Amino acid sequence: MFGKALIDVRPLKIKGYRRLWVSTAVTAVGSQLTAVAVPKQVYDLTGSSAWVGIAGAVGLVPLLVFGLWGGAIADAHDRRTVMIVTNIGVAVTSGLLWLQAFVSLGSVWTVLALLGLQQAFVAVNMPTRSAAIARLVPEELIPQANALGFTTFTFGMVFGPLAAGALIPLLGLSTLYLVDTVALVLALWMVTLLPKLPPGEGSSRKAGLTDIADGFRYLRGRNILLVSFLVDIIAMVAGMPRALFPEMAERTFGDPPGGGLALGWLYAAIPIGSALFGIFSGWFARMPRQGAVITISIIVWGLAMVGFGLTTALWLAVVFLAIGGGADLISAVHRSSMLQTEATDEMRGRMQGVFTVVVAGGPRIADVLHGWGGAALGTAAAATIGGVLVVVLTIATVVAVPKFWRYRFEPRAVSV
Repeated sequence: MFGKALIDVRPLKIKGYRRLWVSTAVTAVGSQLTAVAVPKQVYDLTGSSAWVGIAGAVGLVPLLVFGLWGGAIADAHDRRTVMIVTNIGVAVTSGLLWLQAFVSLGSVWTVLALLGLQQAFVAVNMPTRSAAIARLVPEELIPQANALGFTTFTFGMVFGPLAAGALIPLLGLSTLYLVDTVALVLALWMVTLLPKLPPGEGSSRKAGLTDIADGFRYLRGRNILLVSFLVDIIAMVAGMPRALFPEMAERTFGDPPGGGLALGWLYAAIPIGSALFGIFSGWFARMPRQGAVITISIIVWGLAMVGFGLTTALWLAVVFLAIGGGADLISAVHRSSMLQTEATDEMRGRMQGVFTVVVAGGPRIADVLHGWGGAALGTAAAATIGGVLVVVLTIATVVAVPKFWRYRFEPRAVSV
């Protein structure tokens, strides 16, 4: 019984998926070092959470544009080739971020420009990588493959921020960017070992505005997918308080001005919860009532953010964030699996593009709202109000579309 609760590793027996998984694993820590380094550097240069929120907005624009376009590119071209090209782009921009920090350029606009360019490459890479999963594993193993991928990445999100909190005082902020660059080079090598993943016979060979519009027309008639995107937007936009972490680390939890362990724990707490739940994903990855599971998970996320906003004790803040992280992992596994099984292969890249815009773009909108909300109302009020909104809006959405609550996962028998 206990063994069935542990994470299901059967997808790793498939060589192609195993290589894709390894490429994710080696970048998991490095990418999170940069995720901490950018807002920390922006806050150090400006002394303002509002500027940290602006950094989120700068990252949002390329995600909105290139996330949707990237999905169309993934449907029109060999997905392995697209991953190689975008991995190179992300690695180069990470190297440039290291260079500007190493020479102490001191320009917040340079940081923001490089962040925006990097997110453009990330926005194309993410839907392509996700769309490849359904081509590498049989349909009945898609939830397990997603659980493995999300869990591996969240382990990086645990150790990355903790390492960042320890490395910044010892080696300096620029070291975080350098480690990420090295990890991206290693990931690129693993991606080159993947099999070719050309578009199917029914796929478009173009990636223009018409093809993007076709994706939206396809989505318009699928209420289940629309609601899955909407409830995640609610959770991430209203309930993600990460733009408040640098200020709260110093003013609420007592970090020194140069940075310290509280900052690392705040960034690591959500991934800690995700990683712990991921280890025991065997029990929830097999749950067929995906709509109900997603709904309950997002409500728990919102309640956890309310608790986070109301506490002034670091250990309790970490506990609430970790509970939210566990709930978010459960939701993410089932939402991704729902998309990959409901969408046809010729549309899967574009649907993953929308998924990328929601998953990666939502928190960046939250950065803006929470950053400015924290400056106007205080960090505690901004986090608490956001959590309440998540609960209220999620319940209202599912009541309006009750068939989402009743949705069940019923895989078709296919072979690799």
